[in-house]
Amino acid sequence: MRIFILNPSLFLLSCLFFSLCYRPTIAAKKSYVVYLGAHSHGPELSAVDLHRVTESHYEFLGSFLHGNDNPEDAIFYSYTRHINGFAAKLDDAVAAEIAKHPKVVSVFLNQGRKLHTTHSWEFLGLERNGRVESNSIWKKARYGEDTIIGNLDTGVWPESKSFSDEGLGPIPSKWKGICENDKDAKFLCNRKLIGARYFNKGYAAAVGPLNSSFDTPRDKDGHGTHTLSTAGGNFVAKASVFGLGKGTAKGGSPKARVAAYKVCWPPVTGNECYDADILAAFDMAIHDGVDVLSVSLGGGPSKFFNDSTAIGSFHAVKHGMVVICSAGNSGPTDSTVSNIAPWQITVGASTMDRDFPSYVVVSNNKRYKGQSLSSKGLPRNKLFPLISAADAKAANASTEVALLCEAGTLDPKKVKGKILVCLRGDNARIDKGQQALLAGAVGMVLANALENGNELLADPHLLPASHVNYTDGADLFRYVNSTKRPVGYLTRATTELGLKPAPIMAAFSSKGPSSIAPEILKPDITAPGVTIIAAYTEAAGPTNEDYDRRRIPFNALSGTSMSCPHVSGIVGLLKTLHPEWSPAAIKSAIMTTASIQDNNKGQILNASSYKATPFSYGAGHIQPNLAMDPGLVYDLTENDYLNFLCALGYNKTQIALFSDKTYRCPEYVSTANFNYPSITVPKLSGSIIVSRTVRNVGSPGTYIARVRNPKGISVSVEPRSLKFLRVGEEKNFKVTIKFRKVRAATKDYVFGDLVWADDKQHQVRSPIVVNPA
Repeated sequence: MRIFILNPSLFLLSCLFFSLCYRPTIAAKKSYVVYLGAHSHGPELSAVDLHRVTESHYEFLGSFLHGNDNPEDAIFYSYTRHINGFAAKLDDAVAAEIAKHPKVVSVFLNQGRKLHTTHSWEFLGLERNGRVESNSIWKKARYGEDTIIGNLDTGVWPESKSFSDEGLGPIPSKWKGICENDKDAKFLCNRKLIGARYFNKGYAAAVGPLNSSFDTPRDKDGHGTHTLSTAGGNFVAKASVFGLGKGTAKGGSPKARVAAYKVCWPPVTGNECYDADILAAFDMAIHDGVDVLSVSLGGGPSKFFNDSTAIGSFHAVKHGMVVICSAGNSGPTDSTVSNIAPWQITVGASTMDRDFPSYVVVSNNKRYKGQSLSSKGLPRNKLFPLISAADAKAANASTEVALLCEAGTLDPKKVKGKILVCLRGDNARIDKGQQALLAGAVGMVLANALENGNELLADPHLLPASHVNYTDGADLFRYVNSTKRPVGYLTRATTELGLKPAPIMAAFSSKGPSSIAPEILKPDITAPGVTIIAAYTEAAGPTNEDYDRRRIPFNALSGTSMSCPHVSGIVGLLKTLHPEWSPAAIKSAIMTTASIQDNNKGQILNASSYKATPFSYGAGHIQPNLAMDPGLVYDLTENDYLNFLCALGYNKTQIALFSDKTYRCPEYVSTANFNYPSITVPKLSGSIIVSRTVRNVGSPGTYIARVRNPKGISVSVEPRSLKFLRVGEEKNFKVTIKFRKVRAATKDYVFGDLVWADDKQHQVRSPIVVNPA
């Protein structure tokens, strides 16, 4: 054996530059949220009161820290107004100790969440008369006048015409918010955009110190401006995207006042919106006096007490605020839906009856109808060579990757002067167009993969482009691969109205059943979320890429981020019309009046042209005019939500802290009797009796029950009729769900519905969802 003796000076040098010296390993601190439930203090607080709360948080954390650790250095948020808790940099061991304390509801990592737009990833604004436009409810609700709509997102572009205060009176006296522009003097609020705040301490705790450019509620991404203007943007005439979709832009509540709460920042490892910031924004939105809060973001499904959006929205709903959340963009896979708390309105995404067609025409006279918002077109009646991206691969690239038109995989010598055909998937749709342009292509055809089916999204590519469905794409690839000299051209996009069938569920829209609480049907509702035109930031181009130097005041985006504020705007109208309705009553009105039919009078389809189910659309597609007069509503109180958590087996002590009043779980409580506007049985064993209560919010009348049985299931209702003599009267009924004598051979969920109908055209419909496994 050889023994080597290391020169001491060399060893010290190695220690200095290569960290070879032995030393104790110090684990890096992580940022955590410590949630303590609700505050017991009243709504009117002085600065002294708020300081006292923060001091109590320092004292509490200090009892767990050791050595030289200072709680004032560790805590970067103290939630002092309605949500009780703090966010701090902690060792894992300290966080685990705090979680055991009896006064702690939960301790969870300050994790990042994502915006629910497809624009950034794979990739009511401007509408026309039809399913979404709601002239009747708009007029009766005075266009949402004086309702205050808040938006948790990437901020806002205040100079947009959608936030002009023309025609608006004084700011409502109940408003307590501010325009946080101390570091951005050019950011101005007005009588329309009445408030704006930013929250970035949670983001900084995760990614590191931030420079002063982050100290502003200004939207540099476009997402927040788009969603806020969809919910409550003012009227803007002659709006369009490169001349397409021209019309008057307006939000769901165009006369509402709006406020921006910036919680989302440039993505790091795919995450943009951090839990600590989200909770801080909820706490301030409640304090400020927001009526409706639109939340177009989310993460993977998680338990309610570890979910900042679920926690924040519970406190908001307790104070009468309606919270609307996007379902997520992880479809069409089952059990991907996020924001699944029963006190939230969770929104899926579907199409509307408007298209931006661009045709791909080839030499065998076939025409493939695609979608595009490209600002440029090819010369008319000139044929260009077509090439599959697989045949245009660079020498060092695989065929599979080149087919996706990923960066560095294309050979410019093969691509130059041709129309490139790329396969959808992996990298952003916009990026595929950019790679085609960089390689010298004159145009691009983006063909869907099998899993994308018929879902088409119009994007503002920098070169002429058209997005075609799976069937047409496969046929186009066959033509290119089997033809000696394949040639063709692309027509410039136009605007097409009256498209049928519509709506169709978007393939990206996340689906149920909920993996956390399958006893509740989620999503609750669907609304337009594909190629939605609304206001946009002028700090970025329409593709949101650094290389895009174009600037436009309106842009088209797709995602459940876009469908969510459609519902938020409609909720604003309902709040104006019915200020006495609870958040649950408003949700009920929206759900029980929704439609599951398209404009062909058939059942709503998914992107693969099969019948969609309630796991895609919830109760159906929103119908605003019917929602203002639902006839009956299913209402819920704070205690009902707490009972639901008890029934799910949540810790009784935690539930008591969740509320700011004395509460004890009932001895017997069942999720089956939770008074939700839908009925879900996640595991039917023999039979079950479900109870519900409805309240009359319309004229006196008698309602008769009508049932559509799920396959293999028998549903009966007792009593079969409900007679109401006055507004506000409540009636109870029971629903018995059991297997038929001859059981259907199925292990999948089956679907039906219960409708209470009167003689005044009220149809109060509840989905019935049963798992017979």
